[in-house]
Amino acid sequence: MSYNLQQLAEHIGARLIGDAELMISAAAQLDDAGAGDICFVASAKYVASLKSTSASAVILREDVLGDSPVASLVVENPRAAYAKVVALLYPEHKPAPGVHTTAVIDPSASISSLSYIGPNVVIEEGVVIEDGVRIDAGCFVGRNSRIGLNTHLYSNVTVYHNCVIGEYCIMHSASVIGSDGFGFEFDQGEWLKIPQVGGVVIGNAVEIGACSVVDRGALQDTVIGNGVKLDNHVQIAHNVSVGEHTLMSRGVGIAGSTKIGKNCLFAGMTGVRDHVEIADNVIVTAMSMVSKSLTKAGSYSSNTPIDETRVWRKNSARFRQLDEMAKRIKQLEKLIKDKE
Repeated sequence: MSYNLQQLAEHIGARLIGDAELMISAAAQLDDAGAGDICFVASAKYVASLKSTSASAVILREDVLGDSPVASLVVENPRAAYAKVVALLYPEHKPAPGVHTTAVIDPSASISSLSYIGPNVVIEEGVVIEDGVRIDAGCFVGRNSRIGLNTHLYSNVTVYHNCVIGEYCIMHSASVIGSDGFGFEFDQGEWLKIPQVGGVVIGNAVEIGACSVVDRGALQDTVIGNGVKLDNHVQIAHNVSVGEHTLMSRGVGIAGSTKIGKNCLFAGMTGVRDHVEIADNVIVTAMSMVSKSLTKAGSYSSNTPIDETRVWRKNSARFRQLDEMAKRIKQLEKLIKDKE
């Protein structure tokens, strides 16, 4: 697709500096761009590349406009504007509505004529598929589940029974929605499985990455709020509630019955223990372990930073001595106070 700069400026609400009729057909990096390409500059640290770029146009902030040698679209958030431009230049392929001849669909399922059901898809009884849904090859949708308007299931997504997925969602390949929560009780020398009879409710505009899992609830539903974004290999355990517009990077694991607020951000490999509550607007940095409730907004960290092994071992040993050191400090404080 190609658009002139005036069209792009109107699409992203930008102030246009330069030739309004200049045609743009592709997006590129500053250092690799050529004629017909558009780039973006997120901060002043890229000014050197901006000054030497061969792109036709750049999306940038007002503070670096003076360093731009090419046509410019001036916005407050260049990265967000760039995302909108890329979506316009590279529209996603959408297959025509219809049901592939190899799909297996129970007669009781309600399938919109405006949806697409790909090869070898299996849809069980009582399922509802709404308008504009795209279900790619090899997906499974279990009984009495519902897939909302314009949601896209990439190949080999599994949706168990009694799950609800909202509108405009994206489920990437090999993600699993509604698998059993990890519930067992030790009885007479063996682990007794506790049936997981809740479901999963996923809101609108949720994106779930490849190989991520959202477990069904033990009794009540596991709930994922509107606008939540989960990266690849994220694990959401049973009865978890994730607030709207929360984002989790790859490898995050949330244990059962945890309640997470809105607009939170969990960096890669973060772990959260069961039955804790996390407030709105909390940031947890990479590889942290959340072992207690976080009741106030803010940024939290745990673990120790990487260091030379010999230094790390010394510090690790000292961490184990903290309790004894704290007791000794209290004793010293008491002695000082008594002398005073």
